[in-house]
Amino acid sequence: MAKILGLGGVFFTCKDVDTYRKWWADTMDVDITDWGTMEWKSDGKGRTMFSPFKKVSTYLEPSKKRFMINLRVSDVRTLIEKARKGGAKICGDVEDTEFGIFGWFIDPEGIKIELWQEY
Repeated sequence: MAKILGLGGVFFTCKDVDTYRKWWADTMDVDITDWGTMEWKSDGKGRTMFSPFKKVSTYLEPSKKRFMINLRVSDVRTLIEKARKGGAKICGDVEDTEFGIFGWFIDPEGIKIELWQEY
């Protein structure tokens, strides 16, 4: 039986691709491939989600985009501080929940990024 195995990627346009890639590489230490993508190999843990929200949801605010990117990370607090130092707008406080630790920021293209540290 055919089935979906996980999220293959998030694709979008931006004002200045080179500057955007550089921000992620310099600020968040993300490796950029030779063809310009940001990729992470599976560590065999965690989940990848595709999660729709109601049109009236405020969860993606303050971004005006119709999507948010969730990144599974090893240390939310350290990465939020790196994003802050890199000029990102931090959204609220880091939250420790039953599902893990979460933090949010708006990246240079106005996209809300959710960092998720599983227990």
